[in-house]
Amino acid sequence: MSTMMQPQIILLKEGTDTSQGKAQLVSNINAVMAVADVVRTTLGPRGMDKLIHDDKGNTTISNDGATIMKLLDIVHPAAKILVDIAKSQDSEVGDGTTTVVLLAGEFLKEAKPFIEDGVHPQNLIRSYRTASYLAIEKIKELAVSIEGKSLEEKRSLLAKCAATTLSSKLIGGEKEFFASMVVDSVLAIGNGDRLNMIGIKKVPGGTMRDSFLVNGVAFKKTFSYAGFEQQPKKFENPKILLLNIELELKSEKENAEIRLSDPLQYQSIVDAEWNIIYDKLDKCVKSGAKIVLSRLAIGDLGTQYFADRDIFCAGRVAEEDLQRVAAATGGTVQTSVNNVIDEVLGSCEIFEENQVGNERFNIFSGCPSGQTATIVLRGGADQFIEEAERSLHDAIMIVRRAMKNSTVVAGGGAIDMEISRYLRQHARTIAGKSQLFINSYAKALEVIPRQLCDNAGFDATDVLNKLRQKHALASGEGALYGVDINTGGIADSYANFVWEPAVVKINAINAATEAACLILSVDETVKNPKSESAQGEAAASAMGRGRGGGALRGRGRGMRRR
Repeated sequence: MSTMMQPQIILLKEGTDTSQGKAQLVSNINAVMAVADVVRTTLGPRGMDKLIHDDKGNTTISNDGATIMKLLDIVHPAAKILVDIAKSQDSEVGDGTTTVVLLAGEFLKEAKPFIEDGVHPQNLIRSYRTASYLAIEKIKELAVSIEGKSLEEKRSLLAKCAATTLSSKLIGGEKEFFASMVVDSVLAIGNGDRLNMIGIKKVPGGTMRDSFLVNGVAFKKTFSYAGFEQQPKKFENPKILLLNIELELKSEKENAEIRLSDPLQYQSIVDAEWNIIYDKLDKCVKSGAKIVLSRLAIGDLGTQYFADRDIFCAGRVAEEDLQRVAAATGGTVQTSVNNVIDEVLGSCEIFEENQVGNERFNIFSGCPSGQTATIVLRGGADQFIEEAERSLHDAIMIVRRAMKNSTVVAGGGAIDMEISRYLRQHARTIAGKSQLFINSYAKALEVIPRQLCDNAGFDATDVLNKLRQKHALASGEGALYGVDINTGGIADSYANFVWEPAVVKINAINAATEAACLILSVDETVKNPKSESAQGEAAASAMGRGRGGGALRGRGRGMRRR
C-alpha cells in the first residue's frame, strides 16, 4: 500500500522537453532523411542546382553539397550532424560532399525498419562498423595507382580526375578547358600545401572561355593617386620591392604638443616632415627597384615622385596578394626602407598592366620560384562566377589529393556497386542477425548509382539490374562498370576516364558510417527550457520598453492632461 502512495518525483525543471526511446530514434532518422532529400537531386553530372535566398537578401546558386548544407539553417540537433560531415568532407577532400550526406541518410533509412521491429541499435552499429571496415579494405584493393608515370601521363590522369569532379558542376560544359587549367595551377605550386598560393580572381563579363591562367600573380589595380598614369606599365626583368609601410606625408599626431618660442621654428618642423618622406622615397629609388608594392597607402606625393623616376608603384595591395607576390618573386616584405639589400628584392621576367573586362590587372609572370598561380574567371552573372569559383576549389582539392595519394577508383557508381556486391557475398558467410544488417548496408550503397540515374531521367531499376548482373560475373570483368550518363545504359567507367581519388570514397564511407552510428546511438533528447524562455523574456522586455517610452513621449508633446 505504501508503495502506491509515493509522490511523483520531479527530476527536471518544469517545461523540459524529453523525448526518448524508439520514437525518438525514428524521429531523428526521419529528420536526417529529410535533409538528405534536399541535396539528393544535386548528385552527378545531370544533378540540379539549388537557389538559396537568405535573410539578408543574398542569393546563392549552388550544386555543391557542403555549400548547400552550410546555407540551410538547420535547427534539428540530429540533422546538424549531416552538416558537420559535409563540412569535414569538404575541408579534408574537397569533393564528395553530396555523396557523404546521401550515404548517411541511406544507411539510416535502411536501419529504420530494424529499429521499428525492436532490434537493439548497438547490434546495428556493430554490424555497420564491420561493413565499413570491409568496404574500405575492398576500395584499397580495387584502387589503381598512378604512381611512377611520366609527367605527361600524370598530367592527363590528373586532368581526368578534375574533369570528373567538374562534370557535376555548373561549368561542366567546359570541363576539359577548366580541368587543364586546374592541373596546371596545382602543378605550379608544386608540393606546397598552401592552397592560398592559387589565387582566383573574378571579373564579370565575357564568357567562361575568356577565363585564363597566369603562371605567377595577378591582382586588380589598386586605388591610385594623380601621377599614376604617368608611370610605365610594362617592365622586363624588374626588381620588385615589397613594403608594409605608408609612403605618405604624415602630419604630427593630434595629441602631441610642441611649444614654439619663434614662428620660424614652425617651418623647421614642417621641413622635417617633408624630409622624412623624401628620405624614404629616395631610399626606395636607390634600392634599384622598378616596382614598389605596399600593403599600406602610397600617397600622391610618392606616386608622382616614382612616376618622375620611371618606377611603378601600387599601395593598399591586399595582404594575400602581397604574400603571393613575395612567394612567386622570391622577395621579402619589408617593414622599413633602411638598408634595403638585393636579397630582399624580388624579380620576375615580365610585369605588365592589362585590361580584363572593365578592370585593370597587374600581372607578374615568369617568376623564378614559380610557386604560385592565379586563375582569372570570367562569366555573365555574379552568382555564376561565384559557383564557378566553388567548383574550381573542389577540383583543385581533388587534384591535390590525387597527387598526394596517387590511387584512383572508377566513378559513376562503379565502386559502390562492386562494394555492395562484395558485402552481400560476405554477409552470406555470417550466421545470425548481422547478416541482415550487413545486407542492408550493402543495399544502402546502391543509392549512388540509383540517384545518378534518377537525376539524369533514366530508369533506375533497369540500369541497376544491368549493373548487378555485370558485377556478379565470376570473372570479375564487370567490377569497373558504372552508369553511363550519356546513353542511359552501363559502361566501363575506368575506360571512359570517370575516375575519382580513392581517398574521396574512403573518407565518404568513413564519415557517413560514423554519422549513422552516432545518430543510432542516441535514444534520448533533453531540451532545456531555460534558454528559450530567457530569449522570450528578453524580447518581451524590449518591446515593453519601446511601448512605454512611446506612450510617455506622446503625452508630453500634446495637451496637458486634466
